[in-house]
Amino acid sequence: MNPTILIIDDDQKLNELLKSFLSDFGFSVLSATHPEQGLKKLKQKAPDLVILDVMLPGMDGFEVCKTIRQQSSVPIIMLTARGELMDRVVGLELGADDYLPKPFEPRELVARIHSILRRAKHIDDTRPQVFGPLEIDSSRQIVKLDGQNVELTTNEFSALALLAGNPGKVFDRDQILQELRGMDCDAFNRSVDITMSRLRQKLNDTPKEPVFIKTVWGTGYVFIGEPSRDAKKLAE
Repeated sequence: MNPTILIIDDDQKLNELLKSFLSDFGFSVLSATHPEQGLKKLKQKAPDLVILDVMLPGMDGFEVCKTIRQQSSVPIIMLTARGELMDRVVGLELGADDYLPKPFEPRELVARIHSILRRAKHIDDTRPQVFGPLEIDSSRQIVKLDGQNVELTTNEFSALALLAGNPGKVFDRDQILQELRGMDCDAFNRSVDITMSRLRQKLNDTPKEPVFIKTVWGTGYVFIGEPSRDAKKLAE
């Protein structure tokens, strides 16, 4: 089945152009010109990815992103008309997976969609990893803390899977960003730090007394969680 993309943008002309272009790449495309209409289609159709404009009538894209994140972990690419750094930071802090400033090259959008969907649907045949109260099931992309499900975005899960899959190895921000977005980082890009901050909050981890993720100042991050005894036996 072809991946379904939902576009929420009040520019009807752009919606039609993107629908035609993305359809040529094998995507099924839905579109909405109003936030409420888009949120309704999100519930009804359960798309694989959302393309969300920042400038929308009635409810801006940031509020829509926040609303989506309260009910779904569907990947979100935000479109920013101005391309300002603060717009990007706010979008990422609210849980967007990527951003693209307008005007943009449609082929770049397709490349970013493919990159995100590959991460979202990646299947790992390894057993779940267990680090004390933290369980990471890569095959189903499920994370549990103290037996309770932890809702992570695609970026947050990818970052955690990368670090936990290589405990003790320090990853710099460029390496993590390459994993998250499948491309080289932009100058002065804060997306990695924002993603790691959100991830730590959801894992009840703190920079001062880390249990799972430790900051290596001036470099990046390292996973320090201790494997449970059962996990160690399975690895032997």
